[in-house]
Amino acid sequence: MIIELFAKSDVGQVRPGNEDNYLLLDLADAKSWMGSDGEESPADFTSLKVESNGIVLVVSDGMGGALAGEVASRMSVEIVRDVLTGVDPNITYSPDNKSLIDSLLRAVIIANSEISHLSQEEPQYSGMGATFTGAAVKDELVDFVQVGDSRGYLIRGDEIKQTTKDQSLVQQLIDVNQISEEEAETHMLRNVILQALGAQSEVSPVSCRVRVKRGDIMLLCSDGLSGKLRAEDMLQIVKTNVNDLEAACNALVAEANLRGGEDNITVILAKFTGDDLAEPMGEKISIELPSLEDDTTLGD
Repeated sequence: MIIELFAKSDVGQVRPGNEDNYLLLDLADAKSWMGSDGEESPADFTSLKVESNGIVLVVSDGMGGALAGEVASRMSVEIVRDVLTGVDPNITYSPDNKSLIDSLLRAVIIANSEISHLSQEEPQYSGMGATFTGAAVKDELVDFVQVGDSRGYLIRGDEIKQTTKDQSLVQQLIDVNQISEEEAETHMLRNVILQALGAQSEVSPVSCRVRVKRGDIMLLCSDGLSGKLRAEDMLQIVKTNVNDLEAACNALVAEANLRGGEDNITVILAKFTGDDLAEPMGEKISIELPSLEDDTTLGD
């Protein structure tokens, strides 16, 4: 399987700095790129072959004053990268010991612990945190890991489906039928999230799984995009630029900025291709629960 890829992070129209970050990590050779390395992903990340080790893609949105949010989001992607590429051999992922999703979940727990510790130890970082939406790609499977309200979507033909579920107050209100999804878009508490890395000493990441088909496109984004564009808007922009992910990314960011751009905007687009992937044959996108090797050890 081949992933065609492009990522972009933009400060927006209002914020003085960018507290978003992203991670592109190819575990075959530990090659990585982060948003703090550069606003746009470089040319050598435009096409990646998915080897047995897999590929991890992450969007993280920081929160906290005096650049603390920038620190939290950078720590979240750096720690996950370092854990998965070999800093600690007892927890580092390899095809022979743990599943990729299990290792990613462990890395998220470690990131939460370290961000929380720094927040408590250093007054200037008090209260900082970061959302985390990650995608672990291996074979034809994509496992999503969610903390907070950055989002993952999958596009197949004329269908777009949100693969993650916001851990937010308004989503909780939607779940108990107190407000509609339309009301949530303008609700006064729409920015209140229930989980963030570093905001609590313990965190409970939520995961799900999608089996991708040839031609599927995955979209990961911070709420600087999803707070401005509905899923249908994203679908139309991506379809218009389906053969040029860079143009699609730029168009998504430009539209969010045109609609106000009050927040930082980060987007990763990944298109799944290759003869080893099955054609969709009219199949709708289906979200599954992942199969973890040992979900009882996530708090270790």
